Amino acid sequence: MAGRIKDSDKEELKSRINIADVIGEYVKLKPAGGGSFKGLCPFHGEKSPSFQVTPSKQMFYCFGCQTGGDVFKFLELHEKMAFPEAVDMLAARIGYQLSYEEGASRENGERARVLEANTLTAEFFRLALSSAEAEPGRKLMSDRGFDAAALELFGVGWAPKGWNNLTDHLKGKGFTDQELITAGLASSGDRGIFDKFRGRVVWPIRDTTNQVVGFGARKIFEDDKGPKYLNSAETPVYHKSKVLYGLDLAKKDISRSQRVVVVEGYTDVMACHLAGVTTAVATCGTAFSEDHIQVLNRLLGNDPANPAEVIFNFDPDEAGQKAAMKAFGNSSKFNAQTFVAIGPDGLDPSDLRQQRGDEAVLQMIEAKRPLLEFAVDRSVMKFDLNSREGQVSATRAGAVILAGIADPIQRSVYEKYLSEITSVDRAAISSLVNEEVKKTRNSRVSNLAIPTPPVDEPEPDVAVGFEPVDLRDPTNRRERWLLEVATQLPELLDAVTRNRIFRIYFSASRHVAIAKVIQEESANASEKLIDRVVERLADQPDLQQTFREIAMQQLPAGDDEGRAIYARGVIGSALEQTIELEKNYLLAARNRADASGDAETTAQIALKLMDLDRELMLIKSRRA
Repeated sequence: MAGRIKDSDKEELKSRINIADVIGEYVKLKPAGGGSFKGLCPFHGEKSPSFQVTPSKQMFYCFGCQTGGDVFKFLELHEKMAFPEAVDMLAARIGYQLSYEEGASRENGERARVLEANTLTAEFFRLALSSAEAEPGRKLMSDRGFDAAALELFGVGWAPKGWNNLTDHLKGKGFTDQELITAGLASSGDRGIFDKFRGRVVWPIRDTTNQVVGFGARKIFEDDKGPKYLNSAETPVYHKSKVLYGLDLAKKDISRSQRVVVVEGYTDVMACHLAGVTTAVATCGTAFSEDHIQVLNRLLGNDPANPAEVIFNFDPDEAGQKAAMKAFGNSSKFNAQTFVAIGPDGLDPSDLRQQRGDEAVLQMIEAKRPLLEFAVDRSVMKFDLNSREGQVSATRAGAVILAGIADPIQRSVYEKYLSEITSVDRAAISSLVNEEVKKTRNSRVSNLAIPTPPVDEPEPDVAVGFEPVDLRDPTNRRERWLLEVATQLPELLDAVTRNRIFRIYFSASRHVAIAKVIQEESANASEKLIDRVVERLADQPDLQQTFREIAMQQLPAGDDEGRAIYARGVIGSALEQTIELEKNYLLAARNRADASGDAETTAQIALKLMDLDRELMLIKSRRA
C-alpha cells in the first residue's frame, strides 16, 4: 500500500495545472470577467450558470449548491474517486513523478491490519451467537423484539465468556499480541493478553464504507463487573467522537430523504430501522459532538428552499433534558432544521416498538417538535406563569434563547410564541431580545481596568454556534463585504486597522469564526492567504464552504483601480462603525463610573470620547 503523498507534490501539481483546463473537459466554461469562468454546475440541475472557476485562486465554487474546492476536490466529486486517485490522475496527466512521506506506509499497514482483525472478529462473534453458551444473549434480544433476521441484518454477535477465545482465534490467523492490543480487541495482564469483550452481546460498528471499525457490547451476566455497555477504545480506525452507529445502513436514505434521526443506543437504532425509520443513527457511548455534526453535514444538503431535518430522540428524564439543551446549543451548526421527538410515557424507540409496535415508532418521529421551541419551553417552564413575577422572569429567560436566532423572520415568529405563553406584550419582548443581542455584541469588547478602545493585540471571541447568515440583513451584508475585501485584497487593509475592526465588528458567529482565522493568517503573510485559510478550516467543512464563497465572490468593480476604490470604501465604512461601537462601550462605562461616583475614571473616558469624535470627523471628511 502506498504511503502519504507529500504536501509539496500536491502544491506543485496544482501550480502546474490550470484548473479551468481540467474542469473545462467536463463543463462548458465561458469567460466571466476578472480572470474567472462560468458554466452550468455539474453537481446540481440549473438553467443559468452559477458555477465559477478562478484559476488565479485555484478554486471552483457553485453559488447555487455551495459546492467548491480545488482541482482535486472536483475530480473526487465528479469522478467519485478517492483523493489519492485524483492526485495520481493529475500527476499522470502531466507526467509528474509523485513522492511519499517516510513512515506513511507503516501507518497505512497498521490501519489495514486493524481493519482485517476487526472483520475477522465480527464474523467470529456472529457465528458464536448460535452457540449454546449464547442463549442468554439470544433471549435478551428476542425479549426486546429482535428475531434472527434482525440480528443477521445488524451483524449482532456474541463474545464468549472465556478469557482467550478471540485472541487464540486471531493468533491462529497470524496476528501478534501487539496487533490485537492496537486493534482494541485484547488487553494486557500479568499472564499475557486476554479478550476485551467476554460474555456479552456484541454489535459491530461500521463506517460509511461498511468497514468494521469497532464494537459495542452489552453486559448479560451479574458477575460481569464492567459497565453495562462496553465500547471499543480509540484505535487507528476507531474514533468515537466521529463514529455513528447505523450510519452504514442509513447513509443512502439520509442523503435521499434529507432527514436523520439521532437516538441514544444500539437497540434504538435497530428498532427504528425495523419500524421503517431507516435514517436512524446513534453515538457510541459518548455525547453528540461537533465531529458528529460534520459527519452528518456531509450527507445533508444546504438548500434553504428544501431544508434538511435532524430529529433528536431523548429520554424525558433530567439527563435527557440536559442532552436536548446541549443539542440545541449545537443546532445552528447543522445544515438542517433541528427537532426533538420524545416517546409517549418516556419510552425509548426499542421499548416503544416492543410494547406498541412499529406504527408507534413512526408516529413518535412524525410528532417531532422544533428543537428551538423545546428550548424556549424548557427555559420558561421553571417559572410560575400564573404570577406576574414569574411571567417577567420567564420572559427574560426566553429572550436569551431568542437573541441567538440569526434569521429575523424566525426570531419574529418565536417572539410571538414567547408572548403567547408568557402573556407579555410582544413589543416588550422584541425590545428585550434586541437588548440581549446588543449585550452579545458588546461582550466582545474586553473589560480593561480603565475602559479604553481596543488596542493592537486583539483576541476575537469565536461564538459557539455557526448559524446560517441571512445576507438580507444589512448588518450581515456589511460584514460579508468586509470579509470579501480582507480575503481578496488583504494588502489594502493594514494590520493596525484590521486588528481594530476585527476585534468587535462582526456579530454573526459564522463571520466571527472566519474573521479570526483570516486575522491570524494575515498576521503571518498576505501571500497565499486563501489557501492557508482553506487549510485551517479543513476540519470545519461548513465554515470552509462559506469562506470559499467569500473568496470566490466577485467584487463590484471592472478593473484593479475600481476594486481598490471599492475596497477602501468598505474598509472606511467598517472603521466608522467600529469607532461608533467603541464610543457606545465607553459611554456605557462612563455611566457606570458616574453612578459609582468615580470622577477620575469619568474624566479619562470623556477625553477618550473626544479623541474618538475627532477621529471620526477626520475619516468622514476624507470620504466626503
